[in-house]
Amino acid sequence: MTSWVLYDLANTIFSMAIVSLYFSLYVREEAGAAHADRYYGFTNAVSMGIIFFLSPLLGALTDRAPRRVPFLTVSTILCVAFTALLGQGLWPSLVFFVVANAAYQAGLQFYDALLPEVSTEENRGWIGGVGVGVGYLGSFVGIGTGLYMLGVLHTSRAALFRVIAAEFLLFALPSFIWIRERGNPNARRFSLSSIGEAFQQVRETLRASGRYPGLFRFLIGRVLYTDAVNTVIAVMGLYVTNVAVRAGRNEQDAERMAQFIMIVAVGCAVVAGFLWGRIVDRIGPKRTLNYVLFLWVAVLVMAAVFGWLTLPLWLFYLIASGAGVAMGGVTAADRIYMLRLTPPEKIGEFYGLYGMVGRFSAVTGPLLWGIIVGTLFGGRPEIGQPIGILVMTAMVIGGYWVLRPVSDRPAISPA
Repeated sequence: MTSWVLYDLANTIFSMAIVSLYFSLYVREEAGAAHADRYYGFTNAVSMGIIFFLSPLLGALTDRAPRRVPFLTVSTILCVAFTALLGQGLWPSLVFFVVANAAYQAGLQFYDALLPEVSTEENRGWIGGVGVGVGYLGSFVGIGTGLYMLGVLHTSRAALFRVIAAEFLLFALPSFIWIRERGNPNARRFSLSSIGEAFQQVRETLRASGRYPGLFRFLIGRVLYTDAVNTVIAVMGLYVTNVAVRAGRNEQDAERMAQFIMIVAVGCAVVAGFLWGRIVDRIGPKRTLNYVLFLWVAVLVMAAVFGWLTLPLWLFYLIASGAGVAMGGVTAADRIYMLRLTPPEKIGEFYGLYGMVGRFSAVTGPLLWGIIVGTLFGGRPEIGQPIGILVMTAMVIGGYWVLRPVSDRPAISPA
């Protein structure tokens, strides 16, 4: 369990330091504030588009493999290698980010599918919550590394990206070595024909999803709310920086404020991750997720209003606190919700589908953000960004509406 939890810490270093903060600020620095949302949004969409198509195939392949940990190892090393290459100019870095982020997302899929190996049905919510809580400590590592290297040592962003890559690898190593899998009794020897069989399994998975009550509807709802949540997390650094600059801060002070606001959000997410895990075990993932989505709606509406009105900047710390609590709740609840709806013998297969819809939302969200902020309101982020956040709010509400009839009773295989 400890090694599995440590991987959550490791991948959060990449997620928060690269995806949510320092790489987006690097793009802003290289491309300018007027174009950063478009470039970063579209680049995110491309990387997630790649993993969208690969997710179900990867899930099907892992169902045929003796173990899932080797898949986790390869995807992590690939992410680390391309993260270390960031900062070599705008266009090469955008290409490297596409590969690094796609590999990171593939690793998340393998990691989530390993949860049954380190837990039981009785403690799964708690262990998942511990993973979320400890995982967010990785945000302190990543953001703190940037604060020290950029603010104290005054190193380049390229050097920062290399150190973050090394930190990701360091904390991921225990999971490569010490996660003990029970083994796959249906393992098959890998060959080129395995890829064709995996594609066939993907088609069967899509058809089979209709035989499990609520599964398909859950996946549609997940597209909507993760679309909004992942997009907001990814552009949070850009949004805070732009708001602070409009309020009169210089660029350096605005970026520093974005860093501290992210730290506040992460601190709340750490505590909330443990609490949400207990709540999932007590009241179930469905009711827990409902409360989390209500909180997201409130936080996003406040963030949009803050972007339009001239309000004291300290209020953004309160909004960040609410966002942090909500961030911890999404993963703690929806990962267990999916396990409830998935029969045990199809975990790898259906987690491929779970990953596929998550990646689809991660394509459409940044793409929609880039269109709204970068194209429809190009050069006017002070207007486009709050409108973009309200569009994301509507998607969270849509996700809640779609999930209303879906039960979280454990799935039974239709024999």
